Amino acid sequence: MIKSIDGAHPPLEFIPPNFNPLMLQLAKFVMPWWRKFRTPITQINTENVEQLVELYQQFQGEKVRFLMAFRHPSTYDPFPISHLIWQAVPQVAQSKNIAIASPVHFHFMYDRGIPLWAGQWLESLLPKLGGTPIVRGKIDRQGLRSARELFAKGQFPLAASPEGGTNGHNEIISPLEPGIAQLAFWCMEDLQKENRSQRVAILPIGIRYKYDKEDWDAVAELLTQMELDCGLSPLSGEMGQEEVSSASLPSLYPRLIRLGQHLLSLMEDFYRRFYHRTLSDIPGETHDLTTRLPALLDMALQVAEEYFKLPSKGTVIDRCRRLEQAGWDRIYREDIEDIEALSPLERGLADRVAEEANLRMWHMRLVECFVAVTGQYVREKPTFERFAETTLLVWDTIARIKGERPASRPELGKQSVQLTIAEPIWVSDRWDSYKSSRRSAIADLTQDLRSALEQTIAG
Repeated sequence: MIKSIDGAHPPLEFIPPNFNPLMLQLAKFVMPWWRKFRTPITQINTENVEQLVELYQQFQGEKVRFLMAFRHPSTYDPFPISHLIWQAVPQVAQSKNIAIASPVHFHFMYDRGIPLWAGQWLESLLPKLGGTPIVRGKIDRQGLRSARELFAKGQFPLAASPEGGTNGHNEIISPLEPGIAQLAFWCMEDLQKENRSQRVAILPIGIRYKYDKEDWDAVAELLTQMELDCGLSPLSGEMGQEEVSSASLPSLYPRLIRLGQHLLSLMEDFYRRFYHRTLSDIPGETHDLTTRLPALLDMALQVAEEYFKLPSKGTVIDRCRRLEQAGWDRIYREDIEDIEALSPLERGLADRVAEEANLRMWHMRLVECFVAVTGQYVREKPTFERFAETTLLVWDTIARIKGERPASRPELGKQSVQLTIAEPIWVSDRWDSYKSSRRSAIADLTQDLRSALEQTIAG
């Protein structure tokens, strides 16, 4: 989320990657301490690292170009990813007597919007660590050219999240961006143009978080806070709030369901009263969450789409990306040659446009909180992890409605992380299929990547 919009701004500039070895050394020193004191991560476990070690050795021997395709369930993902590459890979290489030159590092793609909500200091840090930005929601030709060049010619392998953003779930994978598969085939094209014989691969890497203990007390306290925020009184009777010492899934699940239904009712009434939706647009309260939630998300997106004159088509994620870009176009003005040269009156009008765009984007941000919620996630597998994930997503929504920053979400206990490296998907073996039908080859590769990522988080 953009932290504050104080009016119109010049266009967002492309930030070219500018790898600095000294910055890498500083990051290697700081990240473990940052993880220890500023995150709930207590332990990082890795599986099948030998696969990655072999690819690094082949990469450095100019036999392979590869892209690491990471799952992206959490904003904490940079910590286990950096641990994997900076620590686990060199350690396993040494134990297996596999020669790998230093530094063992990676280029990476990141959302251009990250410095807008996480801090402007990242505009300097991320490029110096070898990152290249991409603008979501449009065909970012400059960003794609940079990523394509790094894939084919970069000093290090490339890393990216094919999901395009976090979804807050360990066991649900969001729809994958087909651009990852396209980049791999473009790399093949570029290598062939230069008569280079390297093979090209995509390496799926799963990331899964697990709480060290089931702290139902912490979940109960968070539910109580959210109930107060929503104006709900305690439940009574056997399905009501238990003593903290007896907090458990059976006692807390009815509270979570009631909280979700109440929140849906409030938001349905909000869009009915203030955005002139008819009752027929909104399922009644007799429908369950699996019916009401998608209808509400669709309604919120339509409110924003009508303002920006955008079509209501495609997946929820596609619609969110289009809305984000439409908002940015009115905030970071590419159509104004010199924003500082505007007259005070013209600047005032530009500022109003930017502020209104940011307000309309709020509806899209609300949807992003629930983009992967199915309404059955906890019921079909009632584990502490799933309950905690869903509770935190509800907290994100309430915080956004209250005008707070979801980035400062509460912690429900310490966590360990499991990284699982899958078998590489050899894009080189699909070259003939790509030449025959590009669209089909990209779709097949994207689906195979999804299947591989699903296997890394199964169980």
